[in-house]
Amino acid sequence: MIKNMVLNELEIRQQLANFPDWITSGQTISKTYKFKDFIQAVEFINRLVTPSEKAGHHPDIEINYNKVTIHLSTHDAGGVTQKDFDLATEIVTIADSFF
Repeated sequence: MIKNMVLNELEIRQQLANFPDWITSGQTISKTYKFKDFIQAVEFINRLVTPSEKAGHHPDIEINYNKVTIHLSTHDAGGVTQKDFDLATEIVTIADSFF
């Protein structure tokens, strides 16, 4: 599978079956994480820097005190691609270390 090829709705839903609590909306996949406090939420975001840079793929991030919402989309491809699910896998691993 070409990592930069936009996935269709069925392909996205099939992959989301492996990502509990992740949702699709329009051209993105997203998940909100709730942490103990603001400091832990920021620590989580900081841990996303290295894998995002390494992949050359950066999430859109919203932070609201202890809640962090991650939105993934391959903007230059115009939708959700395998790159988004690859980075989501890394994000899930990082998040799991907090819970």
